[in-house]
Amino acid sequence: MADIGITSYGIYVPRYRLSRKTISAAMGWLTPGALPGEKAVVNHDEDSLTMAVAAGMDCLKGGERAKMDGMYFASTTPPYRERESAAIIATALDLPTNIRTADFAGSLKAGTSALLSACDCVKGGGARNILICASDCRLGKPGSSQESVFGDGAAAFSFGTDGVIASLKGSYSVSCDFPDYRRSEDDRFVRATEDRFIREEGYAKFIPKAILSLLQKYKLEAKDFAKVAYPCLNLREHASIGKRLGFQPSQIQEPLLTVIGESGVASPLILLAAMLEEAKPGDNILLASYGNGAEALFFKVTDETEKVRARGLLRRRLASKKELTSYEQYLAFRGILPVEIGFGGEVAPTQLPLTWRERKVILALCGSKCKRCGTPQYPPQRICVNPDCGAVDEMEDYCFSDKRGVIFSYTADHVASSIDPPLLYGMIDFDGGGRFVFELTDCKLDLLKVGMPVEMSLRRKYLDELRGIHGYFWKATPVME
Repeated sequence: MADIGITSYGIYVPRYRLSRKTISAAMGWLTPGALPGEKAVVNHDEDSLTMAVAAGMDCLKGGERAKMDGMYFASTTPPYRERESAAIIATALDLPTNIRTADFAGSLKAGTSALLSACDCVKGGGARNILICASDCRLGKPGSSQESVFGDGAAAFSFGTDGVIASLKGSYSVSCDFPDYRRSEDDRFVRATEDRFIREEGYAKFIPKAILSLLQKYKLEAKDFAKVAYPCLNLREHASIGKRLGFQPSQIQEPLLTVIGESGVASPLILLAAMLEEAKPGDNILLASYGNGAEALFFKVTDETEKVRARGLLRRRLASKKELTSYEQYLAFRGILPVEIGFGGEVAPTQLPLTWRERKVILALCGSKCKRCGTPQYPPQRICVNPDCGAVDEMEDYCFSDKRGVIFSYTADHVASSIDPPLLYGMIDFDGGGRFVFELTDCKLDLLKVGMPVEMSLRRKYLDELRGIHGYFWKATPVME
């Protein structure tokens, strides 16, 4: 039987970083002795769904979306409690409609659970290629240790049998109703028991149990692995777990706590991507997740990894950053601190029938391309915009979401209501043709210039709290090489 495993991967880390010194300066009187470094935090127009789309686009770059016949989304912070996020993500990624979609939630190990379910589905013949996106932006109450530790991020993996870069060779799961974290229907912030209890009775016991059981199950030893990765809330405890398991420091993957933070269900999958970036053909790598027990997964890296090793995704994501120097602005961006953004900030009722009819135009950023002359345009047109053509009703779908472009012109609106004024707009000329006005994000006015390269990013355009609707659309972000 052909190997089943990872065929591609993607990573997304938000641009903004919040130094833990900034948090300590504001709230340190409540939580002394926080972790060093910084954590990644979403922009005001980002959430778990938009990060998952970004990671998914990274994963599918250069691949054929039409090959995907399954999409799984793992998160403890989905935008909706009842409305499948995986279906929204699949639409945004312009995946086929005749695919399986499913949300995995309720536990921090949901990401690895989605990976194992994808493997079982492919092995059983229910699908050939499945995309798995894991994303989280958990909220710790201001002044809590969770606020300092939690970071935001996303990872995506495609599972299949063609071009496997790391085949899944085995796994072991431990399931326990451990009372560490919880959120009920009306909870906004993560509730947690005492940190030492979680660290010593949770991470320090469940992760070793899963890893040791996997080693015993497959008759392996610690020395048989090139790298091992697992999440943990404490750097000292993280090192202690590896030492007790018999791993050398050189075998243990850095937990990324000081540069991203603990990113929930995405944390182990980001660590898996980090291991793949450095892995060599023939390497064995071991991944463990934590949450209501733990799961351990054993991969063998193949020769196909040479095709993607040079991508340096994580390194570029970590290097492309901007410090968020205001703790108050962070609170406002996360909706913790109510702020006045003006009368124009009121959200008009969403026309749900319209968003359904135009879902490919809005969510997938699909325009049209003239069959006669090849001219693309967004939004889709019946009449070709090429003055030398003018063909009528000779169009085919053309997706702009994965196309780069350049800023033809831009403007700053200091009057428009915005939580991050001024509101920036740009006329974008797409590579290969097509032009449209998009809002610009993840940038400041003084850094913009005509001709600057941009890429498209799905963002939360608004939140209609009265009606419980998250409105999404695409914005342009400067390309940070």
